[in-house]
Amino acid sequence: MDYEEPQFFRVMQYAATADRDVIDMVSGNPDWEPPQALRDALREYAGLDPAAFQYPASDGLPELREAIAERRGVDPDQVVVTVGTGEANYLAMARAFERDAGDEAILLDPVYPYYPGKVELLGGTQRLVPTARDGGIDLAAIREAMSDRTALVMVNTPNNPTGAVYDPEAVAEVVRLAEAHDALVVVDEVYDRFDHSGRFESALAIDSPNRIVTGGFSKSLAITGFRVGYAITPPEHADSLRARHMLVNVTGPAPSQYAVHHALQSTGREYFEASRELLADRIDAFTDALEAAGAEYTTPDGGFYVLARFDGFPGTMANVKRLIDEAGVAGMPGETFGTAREEWIRFALVTPRATEAAERLADYFE
Repeated sequence: MDYEEPQFFRVMQYAATADRDVIDMVSGNPDWEPPQALRDALREYAGLDPAAFQYPASDGLPELREAIAERRGVDPDQVVVTVGTGEANYLAMARAFERDAGDEAILLDPVYPYYPGKVELLGGTQRLVPTARDGGIDLAAIREAMSDRTALVMVNTPNNPTGAVYDPEAVAEVVRLAEAHDALVVVDEVYDRFDHSGRFESALAIDSPNRIVTGGFSKSLAITGFRVGYAITPPEHADSLRARHMLVNVTGPAPSQYAVHHALQSTGREYFEASRELLADRIDAFTDALEAAGAEYTTPDGGFYVLARFDGFPGTMANVKRLIDEAGVAGMPGETFGTAREEWIRFALVTPRATEAAERLADYFE
């Protein structure tokens, strides 16, 4: 089977070779500093005994698993440390399909494009179910879409790309629907530290064997290159996730896990509050400029992405390339995220040049 190269790479490669200055608003690489404790831990790790440079426990350093468990209010035995949240999602999705409970995945549209890619990789079929106009969960649409073929429902809150923070009761109802069809709900909470609304509640509050929660530290600690994520799974699924993780990766990198553990122990609430305040200022400035440009846009309740729609300028790959060449701003085409926001373009506000980018867009569409 052939797999398409993700469009993220196509856009980034095109922007990198452009014959002009381009502001990169394609991928979610935080531009702010990681916690100082993380840097200190890396230096400390370099001086450890050679034994520390060998394989760590496959499911994660015990001290890191315990720190995650304490933060999330679960038992450490429920935690599997993974190579980024991406692997955590892959393991949970694989578990959904291997249970002989169906072959179909319900994905909320617009959808983070790595979800359908993983469904294809795992031999499943996808069914896109549109969200509400505000990006929230459309329970009636999910209820209608679910059947005995449904093995998996993917939920991402705070959401990429819409910025929606899902109503906890709606997520709980999705889990109850999944229980009725013997499906698994995988709730990706990697943006949990970027709730601008004050309404986010973790799906861990839902007590169900049909619910798996994933998360990670790439965004919250500004370390996308460290690849430390995790899955929190009910006991019924833990052994399966651990076994597949060992077969695919053996284990995750020990230096990254060591550094993340120290960061979790030493980093206070103010670090995360500062990140949210920085993003809130950027969101305000960026959307103000889009308003001046006459664009339609979303104001994210969570995460750090803004969707914008410019009249007569749909979110195609061709138009994204035009913006790179003619405006010097690189975003992601809406068509990448399914069918529901094909007219839109997604911009990641993880650049200190976010306001400048919005001004370039305003000038371009003037």
